[in-house]
Amino acid sequence: MCGFFAIEEEVWITLKKKEIVRYEREFNDIIKNSPFIKNKAFVIYIRKKKISKPHFGLAISKKTGNAVCRNKLKRRTRAIIDEIKESFPKERDYIIMIKRRCVELSFIEMREALIELIKEIK
Repeated sequence: MCGFFAIEEEVWITLKKKEIVRYEREFNDIIKNSPFIKNKAFVIYIRKKKISKPHFGLAISKKTGNAVCRNKLKRRTRAIIDEIKESFPKERDYIIMIKRRCVELSFIEMREALIELIKEIK
């Protein structure tokens, strides 16, 4: 079950279409052939490329909760990425897998966990 019972005021900002990994083949290629780093909340697969703008993809398991819970976690992660995308190294594609542990974390804790991983990338 997803533990989101309190009403929270959050501003959702979404990534632009040109910043998203679009194709399933490309998405799967990044996951299968790229190095990754992980912590308690996220796993990030990183692929270097020649284009200077980063692209992002999100993945979450169906075991994480119902659709409402998974979508809320994806919205939160997109908002965090949009807020801190300038700190991601350029010329790379990123697939961010959201772990089940994120259900228990607050927005601020998720943000801190993602920032920790970004620091490891550099």
